[in-house]
Amino acid sequence: MNPGEPSLDPQRLAVFNVVSASDPAELDSRSRVSERLPEPSRVYKYRLRDPALSGTRFDSPIFTLATRSAGGLLASYGDSRFATEVSIDGDEGDFFCFTTMLQGGLTLHQRGEVTTATADRGLAFRPGHRTRLVTTDRSLRTNVFVKVGELEGTLEHMLDRRLPQPLEFDPALDWNGGLATSLRSQLAFVMQEFERPDGVAGNAVALASMTEFLAALILRGVPHNYADRFPTGPAGAVPAYVRRAEDFMRAHCAGPIRMADVAAAARCSVRTLGDVFRRFRDTTPLAALHAIRLEEVRARLGEGAMGDDAAAIAAVARRYGFTNASRFGAAFRRRFGEAPADVVRAAGRSFNPR
Repeated sequence: MNPGEPSLDPQRLAVFNVVSASDPAELDSRSRVSERLPEPSRVYKYRLRDPALSGTRFDSPIFTLATRSAGGLLASYGDSRFATEVSIDGDEGDFFCFTTMLQGGLTLHQRGEVTTATADRGLAFRPGHRTRLVTTDRSLRTNVFVKVGELEGTLEHMLDRRLPQPLEFDPALDWNGGLATSLRSQLAFVMQEFERPDGVAGNAVALASMTEFLAALILRGVPHNYADRFPTGPAGAVPAYVRRAEDFMRAHCAGPIRMADVAAAARCSVRTLGDVFRRFRDTTPLAALHAIRLEEVRARLGEGAMGDDAAAIAAVARRYGFTNASRFGAAFRRRFGEAPADVVRAAGRSFNPR
């Protein structure tokens, strides 16, 4: 970022609402910055940290804020050429903010805590009364705002219970490992999509799916006051979307199942269903259903012995949708390391196919 040049490419901001200031005097309420932010009831006040600059008018912007909102998300770029203090007045807001630094630093002062964002650390906070932000010189950052209701609603689904207290995040985001690294990539993806006139921000269906996935990733990747309430073990390591989908598949695997039905039972979109299965099960919903049906066939074959009666085994397999005997046998061996007849013989008792 050169001192005399804007750091944000105007072409990237063609679909954003952009506010720029070249005169330090414009950095007060007359700049109407607050009206461009997600909640007009918040009052954002800007002041250059170096008082010697207060009487200077510059040829190029010393501050730029670019915003675009869609659905439950708002994406913004903030560019401060000189160290700037931002104070926020008003009630606690309806959005959480997740900040990624592209250049320079940003320090958050909130509730008596001081947290600094750098290239390796981000911020997670809810703008509200007596929140103060201080940028360094040449500070460039992205902010993805997510509605509180989106995050708390997703959290309630993950926990399968109402929240007794509001959701609160640890303000420090360490990008160097775990799901936080994935979250940083997803936040960057959100910014890229909001730059595109024909991107996800302009498609309500795709936007809803992206928002749901982003909310689940935030709740898994950012420490918060409910993190220790997530169930432990394999069943609790995934969002409730996945658990509800798998329960529905097991209950209905002997009949025809459409992915739209599974998504409805999981209470999410079909796209989100695919996203969370890939993220938390490393597979697709269709592959998961295939595996569940194989498990059900194995359980039925293990209920009684019938030697190597291929016709009876095939009858059980057909009940769960496996109509090709050779492909069924190969899939069974890959999953369980044994043939279907081996399971029947090992049961050691009479068997009547149901």
